[in-house]
Amino acid sequence: MHTPKGKLIAIGGNEDKGTDPEPTTEQGSNLNFFGLQILSRILHEAGGKEARIEIITTASSIPEEVGRNYQEAFAKLEAKNIGVLHIKHRDDTSNEKYIERIKSCNGILFTGGNQLRLSSIFGGTNFLSILHQRYLSEEFVISGTSAGAMAMSATMIYVGSSSGALFKGEVKTTTGLSFIKEVILDSHFDKRGRFGRLAQAVACNPSCTGIGLGEDTGVLITQGNHLEAIGSGLVLILDGHDIHHSNIADLQEGSPISIENLIVHVLVKGNGYILSERKFLSEVKQEVS
Repeated sequence: MHTPKGKLIAIGGNEDKGTDPEPTTEQGSNLNFFGLQILSRILHEAGGKEARIEIITTASSIPEEVGRNYQEAFAKLEAKNIGVLHIKHRDDTSNEKYIERIKSCNGILFTGGNQLRLSSIFGGTNFLSILHQRYLSEEFVISGTSAGAMAMSATMIYVGSSSGALFKGEVKTTTGLSFIKEVILDSHFDKRGRFGRLAQAVACNPSCTGIGLGEDTGVLITQGNHLEAIGSGLVLILDGHDIHHSNIADLQEGSPISIENLIVHVLVKGNGYILSERKFLSEVKQEVS
């Protein structure tokens, strides 16, 4: 498989700006912290303060507000070349102005909200094909937070409560935007207690590596293979390749799941992981990052 020249930055989010109630003062301050820690890294990887970043608000039910929030956050980093694409329907993906903007920008950011909107609106479109082509052949940055991160992989969780996550059928997956394969991403991981739902998703798809992203936390993925943990919290890696036993195939819906030998790694800022080798790195070397 062709090694991508681009970079993925998947972020666990800090609040669901598209689906949760409007941000409180406390959540708003988190956005400022989030901007300093994560958005600055996106800018750096995309080429610096002059980089053109397009914010794609498709996942959100309050796109105008979310777009303004990100423009303001980037402005605090002295980045003024930030655009917003309010793509609300599949027809919008054919807008020639939008097509030209994604052909000429240095990177994009998918906001949070509902990841099923991303897969259903962009799946099979020329818009998505252009993003794939640029990611594979150029030093192009594709970033996403919360739902925007979860939609990056080929296998995407779209339903799954935290409380019933280890009961068969509680977690449902579909096809995401497929920038990276054999990975399943989950967001707001520790804050919302989502270990169980990612464990079920990996038990159903043991060829996939589960990546649980904490809030104010993310992973930078280079060469489609090297992970670097960034931000202030935790990244959990769930490796199902060596699962010895799971009863999930033989259960009725709603029955509890057993899993033997699911391997878990916990990463913090500066740690890394090589997907192809299933190898934890205590320190990411400069040439990898």
